[in-house]
Amino acid sequence: MAQAPSRARQLIETLQLQSHPEGGWYREVFRAPTPVQPADHRGPRAALTSIYFLLEAGQHSRWHQVLSDELWVHLEGVPLTLWTADAAFRTAPAHVRLAPVDVHGGRPQHVVPAGQWQAAQPVATHSAGDYTLAACAVAPGFDFADFTLMDAQGEVAAAVRHHWPALASFI
Repeated sequence: MAQAPSRARQLIETLQLQSHPEGGWYREVFRAPTPVQPADHRGPRAALTSIYFLLEAGQHSRWHQVLSDELWVHLEGVPLTLWTADAAFRTAPAHVRLAPVDVHGGRPQHVVPAGQWQAAQPVATHSAGDYTLAACAVAPGFDFADFTLMDAQGEVAAAVRHHWPALASFI
């Protein structure tokens, strides 16, 4: 008798998710038809974009920056640890626990301001079914031209390895 696919695998198939360069799985589900002009050097962007983003047990979202504000919303699965750091990585990274509201500080949404470094990982619960499904909305809308993965050989990565070695696995 064949074993049923895990909930994460069901979501990947049902939501038609594809591999994301930062890790995990995603699919864009909304791109506003209305363009806006950001106040910086970028050209016009959609006013808002939204994706599904799924991380399976053992996966993480690598350190990256987005030039627009990004709203993360926990949809289902285990809690997600979302790490953030200032654009220059000069202060200690902070983290929030995205989860249903609970006494342990879980909150279902968090905004990462434009330009901050961010990385994420499902909270391990020693279960093979561990995964987190989130929605991420970006305004002005996401464009891969506004997305930067941390350069593993760069100065910022060297600083992370030196000052916060426990977070170097996200590089």
